[in-house]
Order: sequence, then structure tokens, then C-alpha cells
Amino acid sequence: MFDDNLMSQDNLIKLECAVCKRVNYFSKKNKKTLKNRLELKKFCLHCKKHT
Repeated sequence: MFDDNLMSQDNLIKLECAVCKRVNYFSKKNKKTLKNRLELKKFCLHCKKHT
């Protein structure tokens, strides 16, 4: 009945590129333990850089 691959909307965050500001990835964040901003280096397909 329920799909295990679906994430709840309250834990789902968008990761955007620091250079071109496009949303490239989605990730999970525990909002109870992490109060500050989350920064991860990921590859942007649009500007072809790790930001």
C-alpha cells in the first residue's frame, strides 16, 4: 500500500547550485537536530562545476 521509496515532504529539502542558483538535487534533513543551513558540494550539470 505504501511505497518505501517516497520521502515525507517535511524532511525533503532542495539543494541548489551556489553559482547558477538552479535546483539540481534533493536530499533529506532532520530539522530537529540540524537547525542551521546545510551545505553540500555536488556537481551542477548546468554550469559543470562542483559547488
